[in-house]
Amino acid sequence: MMRLKGIMMIVFGSMLWGATGPMMEWILDHSEISVSMMLILRLTFAGATVLLLLKARGVQVARPMRQKLWLRKMVLFGVFGMLGVQYGFVQTIANSDAVVATLFQFVAPVYIIILLSITQRSFPPGSQVIGMIVALFGLILLLTNGSFSSISLNTTAIVWGVFVGIAFTFYTLYPVVLMAEWGVLLVVGWGMFIGGLTLFVLNIPSFFMNLSVLLNGTAMFVLLLVIIMGTLAFIMFLQSMTYITPVETSVLSCFEPLTAMIVSVMWLGQMMGIWQISGAMIMLLGVVWLSVGGKRKKTTAPPDPVVQHEPFEL
Repeated sequence: MMRLKGIMMIVFGSMLWGATGPMMEWILDHSEISVSMMLILRLTFAGATVLLLLKARGVQVARPMRQKLWLRKMVLFGVFGMLGVQYGFVQTIANSDAVVATLFQFVAPVYIIILLSITQRSFPPGSQVIGMIVALFGLILLLTNGSFSSISLNTTAIVWGVFVGIAFTFYTLYPVVLMAEWGVLLVVGWGMFIGGLTLFVLNIPSFFMNLSVLLNGTAMFVLLLVIIMGTLAFIMFLQSMTYITPVETSVLSCFEPLTAMIVSVMWLGQMMGIWQISGAMIMLLGVVWLSVGGKRKKTTAPPDPVVQHEPFEL
């Protein structure tokens, strides 16, 4: 029953997060709300709401912030994990579209395998190497649309896309110890609030100079939906890993880019080139393969860097 609960959480969470990408793209295209203002509102409001709900349930939400060790870890997660993923994701959307941003994030397991193979000083299993090659080949098709004489995406979009994959790797691996000590909800709540507050401090003048953009009622309604859906997605993603393995989480996360594609086509009327669609499908196949491939290793093989989602120690 617990495993089924975990599966349902990651599937539903992935679909929610996949749907928020096109919604944020619509906000950027149909209002004057900037990337920074959108994320300041989203992160601070969502984080504060989660923390207030926990406090109402009797949780001592300030406890981890009173201890230097946990305060430092919370700040690192909030700034480089939560804010890093959100800012990189929305900047990728702003410079390309929601589908491309989601696919760049989805390829994060490749980064995880490479990073943990280095830290564990072990070469990944052959099946995972094949999966990485397939995923990267799909990414090349997505970037070039089959024409190697030109790149379909601009350089800025590619840089932000790579960044969001790296940030998502940190977001996945780093908070393991935090969640074990303080629980998923408290870590997500503080991560969002710290990330939003950090971005606000860096953008105080522009934030107050552009408050008039918040008068766009339709855009604000869509942003409210993004805040609710995105918060639930983050919580469900992290919570699911307490019920199912990281391998199953990686495989079932494929609902995220698929949802983004469907919503983008049906709502925004966007279409990708035939080679880009092929590249997206190949990327999905590669990520699923490298995730499942970790199960097929001999007992004498090196540790599986995907199955063992060890935390960073900073």
